[in-house]
Amino acid sequence: MNRMMIAATLLTSLALSGCVATGDQPQNRRVDPDAGRDAYIQLGLGYLQEGETESAKAPLSEALKLDPRSAAAHLALAMVFQREGETASADKHYRAALASEPDNPRILNNYGVFLLSKERHQEALGYFEQASQDTLYGERSRVFENIGLTYQRMDRPEEARASFERALRLNSRQPMALLQMAKIEFAAQNFVPAWDYYRSFTQYSGQNAESLWLGIQLARRFEDHNRAASYALQLRRLYPKSPEAQALKASDQS
Repeated sequence: MNRMMIAATLLTSLALSGCVATGDQPQNRRVDPDAGRDAYIQLGLGYLQEGETESAKAPLSEALKLDPRSAAAHLALAMVFQREGETASADKHYRAALASEPDNPRILNNYGVFLLSKERHQEALGYFEQASQDTLYGERSRVFENIGLTYQRMDRPEEARASFERALRLNSRQPMALLQMAKIEFAAQNFVPAWDYYRSFTQYSGQNAESLWLGIQLARRFEDHNRAASYALQLRRLYPKSPEAQALKASDQS
């Protein structure tokens, strides 16, 4: 049973019972708003995961009627509006979530990602750095990965490298950090570590145009002709109009 079905079943049972027992007599029973709120949030998140953002709004709004300060409901609505490109509404709900739980590293990190996507680099960095202070956060490696990406966009390569290295010390299987380290080492003409980082990246992630083009250049550097040909075929077939495909075409003609 998927998340939406579970939440819908729970909501149905709550509606039918109308209450949660707090005593032996019906008059001693009361509605449990927390259970209803959580079920609505799960239902909204299920719709969001299925890409049905319009359907997600109603249950999440119901959750906020039961608990206007629910950080989880505000965060879910922020992600819904972010997916829809409704910047002002997304920002509003991210801030509402943080008002309820200002030290929640997941909210801090997600808001940082949102700000980074809007090129609000310095603001994003502040939220990422705050999230990174929680040493028990299970996704802390992703926070340092995001810090590295932010420093890259701010043209601060040394801080970016240090952040990606920190991410990989926490989780050696972080694909984005591995790819970025491969790019950094390649640009510095440190081809052996670049190749090592890149091959690790391919173990944990699918490819895109950027990574395939980097792989082609590295494979050619190490005369791995079969791998270079395989990457080139994928790049031409999957991303024929990309700048990387054009760079490949130019390199073949030179």
